Amino acid sequence: MSKYLLNKFLYTVDRDPGLVERYRDEPVATVAWWEEEQANRIINCHGGESSTWLRFDDDERAALAGHDYPKLFELGAHPFLTLTLFIAMFERDHDEPLGFQLEYARRVSHVTLPYPDIAT
Repeated sequence: MSKYLLNKFLYTVDRDPGLVERYRDEPVATVAWWEEEQANRIINCHGGESSTWLRFDDDERAALAGHDYPKLFELGAHPFLTLTLFIAMFERDHDEPLGFQLEYARRVSHVTLPYPDIAT
């Protein structure tokens, strides 16, 4: 498991409005594309620099592909990164202010202190 790679996915997708929409509409394909094309790119570096070994494990891939933010939280993905990305994707589906944030809180309420370690 790589909390770093989970967080890198959340961070990079959240900063690209086109990718946010792509991930919302086609999560399985977006996760597969991102893992193949983007996972090993070094952020803020020219295109010739990359690593070769970073991959999601099956649980991470399934949680990302299923928009399963409670599972991502349990896996140690940073809660700020999950919350900001999923707000961007799903807040529009709620009529009330903070509707998605309240749903997020409800769906992760089973997690008690101490929270999962988010250190990478």
